[in-house]
Amino acid sequence: MAIDPGSPGASYLDFWRERHVCTLTTPRPDGTPHVVPVGVTYDPEARVARITTSKLSKKARNILAAGPEGALVAVCQVDGRRWATLEGRARLRADEETIDEALRRYTARYGRTPGPNPDRVIIEIAVTRALGNA
Repeated sequence: MAIDPGSPGASYLDFWRERHVCTLTTPRPDGTPHVVPVGVTYDPEARVARITTSKLSKKARNILAAGPEGALVAVCQVDGRRWATLEGRARLRADEETIDEALRRYTARYGRTPGPNPDRVIIEIAVTRALGNA
């Protein structure tokens, strides 16, 4: 079911605030999908999903390999019959303000703050489509 990504409704937004492991799908340089578990935060007002990672990770390298426009990606979470997917274009961000905001939101959702990482970057997804049954 299609959802308005900027105004998703209370139950959909609540689902994105619950603690769930999600999956991120990025395209490899050869076009095949790379799927990994991640923690995701969703800001519907900004239409942005964020993932904290290392710039050395395969997911970050896949996004870089897509070029300056970024990569088309999807993040998804499932809990029984409830599911939600966010799709959009991902780019890497490494500025302090973006990292601090991503860590604040991650801590609020997952109840812990990631440890220090000098290679930390944020995968920032400009959400263009939301789907789900939550």
